[in-house]
Amino acid sequence: MSATASISLPGIEDGPRVGARGWAALVVLMLPVLLVSVDNTVLSFALPEISTALSPSGVEQLWIIDAYPLVLAGLLVTMGTLGDRFGRRRLLLIGATGFAIVSAFAAFAPTAGLLIASRAVLGFFGAMLMPSTLSLLRSVFQNRDQRRLAVAVWAAAFSAGSALGPIVGGVLLEHFAWGSVFLVAVPVLIPLLILAPILVPESRDPNPGRIDPVSIVLSMGAMVPVVYAIKEFAVDGFTPVVVILVILGAGMGVLFVRRQLRADIPMLDMALFRRGMFSGAILVNLLSVIALVGFLYYVSQHLQLVLGLKPVDAGLALVPGMVMMIVSGLVVVPIARRVRPEILIPAALVFSTIGYLVVAFTTHAHGVAPLIVAFVLLGIGIGAAETVSNELILAAAPPEKAGAASAVSETAYELGAVLGTTILGGIITAFYRSALVVPDGVPAALAERARETLAGAFSAAEQLPEGVGRALQQAAADAFGNGVTVTSLIGALLVVCAGVIAALTLGRRLGH
Repeated sequence: MSATASISLPGIEDGPRVGARGWAALVVLMLPVLLVSVDNTVLSFALPEISTALSPSGVEQLWIIDAYPLVLAGLLVTMGTLGDRFGRRRLLLIGATGFAIVSAFAAFAPTAGLLIASRAVLGFFGAMLMPSTLSLLRSVFQNRDQRRLAVAVWAAAFSAGSALGPIVGGVLLEHFAWGSVFLVAVPVLIPLLILAPILVPESRDPNPGRIDPVSIVLSMGAMVPVVYAIKEFAVDGFTPVVVILVILGAGMGVLFVRRQLRADIPMLDMALFRRGMFSGAILVNLLSVIALVGFLYYVSQHLQLVLGLKPVDAGLALVPGMVMMIVSGLVVVPIARRVRPEILIPAALVFSTIGYLVVAFTTHAHGVAPLIVAFVLLGIGIGAAETVSNELILAAAPPEKAGAASAVSETAYELGAVLGTTILGGIITAFYRSALVVPDGVPAALAERARETLAGAFSAAEQLPEGVGRALQQAAADAFGNGVTVTSLIGALLVVCAGVIAALTLGRRLGH
């Protein structure tokens, strides 16, 4: 097999090229993509202030981050099927309206529990947004070369939103309360509601999968117990409850797959996964996002709490990496026409692996500079890998299954976001709790608060005499750093696994 552009993909023909109207439609479809990526980054940077204001427990802090992507990941396949059946543009507009309303409510949540609930409802409406954008993009851009560029722009929009998030969030958090980060959704979604009906054509699957309530319950039942088990393991260690939850989730997952295989018209077409290129690209996406989100979970706290940067300065420290993620995602497009994906993606991910190793071995000795370098390297690799793998996912699926393929791609992305926080964030939390040595002179109530989270320790330190408070802050920073070293090595291993999977699967023809 020669270059990427000449890979033989049955059922994928170069269609007509679009004009200015098609590219204008792409701009409109980028609005919800920008929103979701801005929302994720902004929330990570707002977490220290949220922790101070609402005093969540360690588990609640993880759920504040994860409630949204977990619900979103569990419903993406369902919403992709709904869009295939009732219209992808229609579902996009319904999701945008609901997302804006609930974002306004989340901005004023008075307790951690209500904020978690709001994030879960945002996940419901967010699930309507994401598969619609990628599947509508597939229907607008039928020409392979134009679609490859459009997917690169789509992937770059995630990176652009992540780059804007720290800056926007930093400015908002310096002048307003933490709830302001949720209100960003409203001005972003209003232009979408106005322009999408004008510029974006409606599309449907002539033979959509059926809406199956049992499958919906099984898909959620497969993910929620496993994620909850990982969180509980991070807090309480290996307990019988953790084992029961993992067994329950695995059992639900097996039942879900068996139901799809036996159904005449399944909600999720499992035949897509028989395509080596499709399955390999999905796994590359999943592992890359786990590594990226785990890094952001750590770095947002380290920059603001351990190094003492203001939110806007912490955001600026990440901008070079975000810019490189965008640049590499666009630069890789012409390279992908000449270099096969099973070579290109592993080569790109070498940069990300080195970035994680930089974090593991230099961060605590040298402050901000290693983090900037590490995120630049991480961004180069993941930006290129995500662009190529996302285009392969769309190209490997039949055109009439664009909604299902998009939903699976987005499910991998959001599940990766959940697992990035749950696994890597959970490991950091577990190491932090086990390594923290509370100095003498700290009252029991404040000591317990310090053991919950890094933000809790720094908040407790402010209520102590200067010497004791400084000692508690140093002990918390050291304990957090122990977890970061181990987590960074695990992140590097995940990226290596993604590269190996790409090398072994992306050169395989469809159906093998």
